[in-house]
Amino acid sequence: MNKTINHRRAVLLLVITSILWSFSGIGIKLMSWNGCAIAGLRSLLAAAVMLAVVRRPHLPRSPHQMAAVLCYAGLVTLIVTSTKLTTAANAILLQYTAPVYSAVLGYLVLKEPVRRKDIITILLVLSGLVLFLYDGLTGGRMVGNLLALLSGVCYGAMNVFMRKGGNRAPAENVFWGNILTFLLMLPFMGQLEFSPVNTGLILFLGFFQLGLAYVLYTMAIPRVAALEATVITVLEPILSPVWVMIFYGERPSIFTVAGGMVVLTAICGREILFRKKE
Repeated sequence: MNKTINHRRAVLLLVITSILWSFSGIGIKLMSWNGCAIAGLRSLLAAAVMLAVVRRPHLPRSPHQMAAVLCYAGLVTLIVTSTKLTTAANAILLQYTAPVYSAVLGYLVLKEPVRRKDIITILLVLSGLVLFLYDGLTGGRMVGNLLALLSGVCYGAMNVFMRKGGNRAPAENVFWGNILTFLLMLPFMGQLEFSPVNTGLILFLGFFQLGLAYVLYTMAIPRVAALEATVITVLEPILSPVWVMIFYGERPSIFTVAGGMVVLTAICGREILFRKKE
């Protein structure tokens, strides 16, 4: 299927993917279910979508694949629970500190060198984290912020472990990660209220916001340069707080905006400035 997708269509698919991902915050905020219920059922529905692509998924066969599955499950669980406990802006922007952990784990696990651009990015992201954590202390959202920070750790680690296992491995890891998330969250879902709003939102979050988005991502990413992918997917943390502000009335604080600008500037600047030199 990837062979029929040219570069322009791949960029368009990646834009659509980022927009779909950006609706996570508002969908989670509008639902009355607890975070575990949303994370579990969203992943179950997403797994059904991924099954149509993977068809006959193989069980994880290596420690790296198992680690990728665990990190994915941690990522999708923590981002939902953190969004329930802090602002959507804090949750998604703290998740995007992932390149810091990717650089560190890439060095420890894959023996990849940590270059000057990685050190500069890490220092800038850490300065942005100071603003986020100060916002959490003053606003009483520290637990949510810490969970969001852990989601970034899982995201960064997942990016490292996903690189092992061949071309089919990422899609299979996402499938099994969704299944694992559902099984782990099942005991903590509680009594679910299937109101029209909750039912409609969980169907959208599962089938489209998570499932379809990852299908489009796996189709587009082989045809898009790393620089383009980094810049385009920054649409997610930019749009997510906007949807929540418009439809839920939650406004990010000045510290969140400042910290987010530092983090996103560090990520995009790393790709744009240093990749041009290379």
